Amino acid sequence: MVCLPSVSYLVSLGYLYPHHVVDPSTNSEASMVFTPIRLSALVLLGAFAIPSGVDAQKRALDHDDILTWRTIQAPSLSPDGAWLTYALSPVEGDPVVIVRQALEDGVSLEFRGERPAFTSDSRYVVVSIPPVEATVDSLRREGVRNSELPGDSLAVVELAEISGMGLEAVRRLGAVESYRTAGYGPWLAYRPAEEEGEGEDDPDDEEKGEEEPAEQEGEAEDEENDKTKEAGDALVLVDLVSGSETRFELVDEFVFADEGGVFAYATSSEDGSEDGVYVLELGGSSDAGAVFRGASHYRELTLSENGDRLAFLADRDDYQADQPEFVLYQSSAPEWDEATAVASSGSGSIPAGWWVSEHGFLSYSDDGERLYFGTAPRPEPEVEDDTPDDDKVEIDIWSWKDPYLQPMQLVQANRERDRTYRAVAHLATGSLVQLATKEVPDVAMADAAGAGFALGLSSLPYRQMVSWDGTYRDFYVVDMATGDRRKVAEMVKSFASISPEGRYLTWWDGVERHWVVAPTDGGGPLFASAGVPHPVWNELDDHPDLPPSYGSAGWTEGDEAFLFYDDFDIWRFEPASGETTNLTAGRGRAEGIRFRYSRTDFDQLAIEEGEALLSAFHKTDKRSGFYRGRTDRAAAPSEVVMAEKRLQLRGKAEDAERWLLTRQDFREYPDLWVTDGSFTDAFKVSEANPQQEEFTWGDAELVEWRSNDGTPLQGILVKPDDFDPSDNYPMMVYFYERMSDGLYSYRPPTPGGSSVAISFYVSRGYLAFIPDIPYEVGYPGESALDAVVPGVLSLVDRGFVDQARIGVQGHSWGGYQIAYMITKTDLFAAAEAGAPVSNMTSAYGGIRWSSGMSRMFQYERTQSRIGGTLWEETQTYLHNSPVFFADKVRTPLLMMHNDEDGAVPWYQGIEMFVALRRLGKPVWMLNYNGEGHGLSRLPNRKDWALRMQQFFDHYLMDAPAPVWMEEGVPAILKGVTLGTELTSRSGIS
Repeated sequence: MVCLPSVSYLVSLGYLYPHHVVDPSTNSEASMVFTPIRLSALVLLGAFAIPSGVDAQKRALDHDDILTWRTIQAPSLSPDGAWLTYALSPVEGDPVVIVRQALEDGVSLEFRGERPAFTSDSRYVVVSIPPVEATVDSLRREGVRNSELPGDSLAVVELAEISGMGLEAVRRLGAVESYRTAGYGPWLAYRPAEEEGEGEDDPDDEEKGEEEPAEQEGEAEDEENDKTKEAGDALVLVDLVSGSETRFELVDEFVFADEGGVFAYATSSEDGSEDGVYVLELGGSSDAGAVFRGASHYRELTLSENGDRLAFLADRDDYQADQPEFVLYQSSAPEWDEATAVASSGSGSIPAGWWVSEHGFLSYSDDGERLYFGTAPRPEPEVEDDTPDDDKVEIDIWSWKDPYLQPMQLVQANRERDRTYRAVAHLATGSLVQLATKEVPDVAMADAAGAGFALGLSSLPYRQMVSWDGTYRDFYVVDMATGDRRKVAEMVKSFASISPEGRYLTWWDGVERHWVVAPTDGGGPLFASAGVPHPVWNELDDHPDLPPSYGSAGWTEGDEAFLFYDDFDIWRFEPASGETTNLTAGRGRAEGIRFRYSRTDFDQLAIEEGEALLSAFHKTDKRSGFYRGRTDRAAAPSEVVMAEKRLQLRGKAEDAERWLLTRQDFREYPDLWVTDGSFTDAFKVSEANPQQEEFTWGDAELVEWRSNDGTPLQGILVKPDDFDPSDNYPMMVYFYERMSDGLYSYRPPTPGGSSVAISFYVSRGYLAFIPDIPYEVGYPGESALDAVVPGVLSLVDRGFVDQARIGVQGHSWGGYQIAYMITKTDLFAAAEAGAPVSNMTSAYGGIRWSSGMSRMFQYERTQSRIGGTLWEETQTYLHNSPVFFADKVRTPLLMMHNDEDGAVPWYQGIEMFVALRRLGKPVWMLNYNGEGHGLSRLPNRKDWALRMQQFFDHYLMDAPAPVWMEEGVPAILKGVTLGTELTSRSGIS
């Protein structure tokens, strides 16, 4: 049974309901579709009207309520801008897909599904339909294994028929393993799910007891040379217009051209007898033409953008070898003759002893004249080790000369085994050029098809330094025609990029604090930002490291100019003339607005010269919006829209001037809006969480105070509905670093993986405070204390905060700061510190196991901000380590630290826990087995949200304590009880 909101309730929110829809997987009625009535264009500009009092029918959120909260996923406009689709995914339950006209009063359909995608001709939407969650849960409880659970099915919506045919516009194609839509035209290819019994062994085989046929003389030697491999699967190609389906068997790989009606696939059979590569011109004959046949492994099937060339790797000529060699092949339209070899070992400038790697990524340049592929040194043949497992030695050898630490090498081992080095085949001339080498292993290509140069990068000389100082690189210009390279910079602590036409390299130089532009055809580097009279580095960055830049927008058409930012404005540098121009004419700095270029077409190689859309953010009051500016000359931007909201672009129609955007604040979920570009004509097209109106909520405001050293600071204060300044409220404090720019961000009440859900607590009567924190190098803990405590006390002084009921919560870096603070202040009645570093001296030499990196860099250069080694700054490390002051803690502490944490070793939580436990302090530590730095499994997130609420409600709301807090959960009861029930001594069982 599907539960629906009452019609009167939805109509009261401004909805009409024109028709019903069905669940296409069952053909049963699934939901009503409600179409929003016309909204005033002015709604986008203004905030929601907030009632002066709380509706008596509204209630506080509880844990079951938040499971209905939905997020918008995969929103997109059809290429012609006429239609819109997105999915709504709840915390718990079945996702639904909405397909609707991109009009204020457009028709729409809603049904169970996810991952909707338009076809390139704007005629269809393809939707994946997952099995009903309740059904899957029931089967799991019955012991059904994952492989036996029902899988996804596939549905296609014909857009033109929605209004006329309604439910009949949704066509179900059946259960699928995977699918892909064509880049061009109304085509779809999918792998049907294996039918019951298909591909399984005959269950009666064992009973039949058939004997193996007698081995004939001479057969044994042949069998040793006969290879077998995994056979491909069935693939169905669908013409969505006619509905016709063509089934291909044994398909291993397949590909559509991005912008052409061409489809190619490779087949694989166990004995190789039916192996081949085939090409099909879509819309023509249904017969695919073979361009290659023979027993082989086929890899990296690749079509050029318009579909007139096909490339792939095959080992046909060496198939029977123990270590077969792959060759790069190609065939071309219109004849699609037998594919010919393009590259193999020994070809062109491929180094001696190297070969074409099966792990290399194939790609064509946009014009199809260059084919990029990967090469690698031929590996040594594998030698079979017949040592019994019990006698094998398993050992990791750590050497002081290793470029990377052994754990980091192990994390990257598979990637290094499969590493390839980029090469290019110039198809017009037939020349092959090796671009990347062992000395310069990474090469980045320019976007333009005919660019003469590429960017080479190498971190090899500096790899040990990544453990304590960060990543340094050398930059090279690589000649596309010869592979020759020229070093243009060395030991730069940033990444470089190449301009779209390949005429310049660009990077940020933190030492000089300038943007650098280097011509690829020779000549010295230029400081692009030398003519800017303001800092172009982040002045608020307080790490003991080189400062980062304020960022850049990229290059304009023809590589004419490089656009970059200061704190407020956009700058243009023309390397040919050396001219620097303030494109926003200083308006950003004059008005305190941060302007940034808004890229609306991510397929566009370069920034168009002329009028441009700019995002705008007021640094003081946090308003945001959009302005119109220019990229070719100085011009004060003109305002399009600014609001006390957070406005963001979410997409654009590929072939039309129609845009998707969202707006949000603490109260308003970021629903989708559609506009034709003026933004004042925007109208709302989604309503993800109408149930929010049933619950009490809150509103966020900006607050200001000064730190202990007099630094002016900002933060966010969230007040519950019907806030009364004459009352005293409990308050939750949450922080990380600087977060006040998120004043107008919506914060869902859903259970997170690490942090407190602010809106959930505010709904239940808490205030919430989110302060900014600046840092002094060497004193990160003290810096947090000096910023947060004065901020909290400034709110206490306003008379509405109950000083005896203030809690604090944070995770990771926030968790560390809390652990430090409670050794210095008794301000907080309860604290939760998630994954905290409690002992910087032991953590300094530890490993971040998820990456294998040493933790030294974090303390010397980045977030921990100590600024020196353990032996240089011993006292500083001790001073900033909470565990050494555990005897000073008087605040009840809850920690979550999981045994698979790959960022902060969980023994850091253990050190703090055992210290406080020995001292007789109230402390709890939750270890969700198998979880990492944060919680990923929904059951764990739900459990964590409940326990954290029970903990804070007990200390801040005088609520009874649960069993796990009062009595613990002994190991012998693990898996028997969770201990979340309230204790009998509380009077509630």
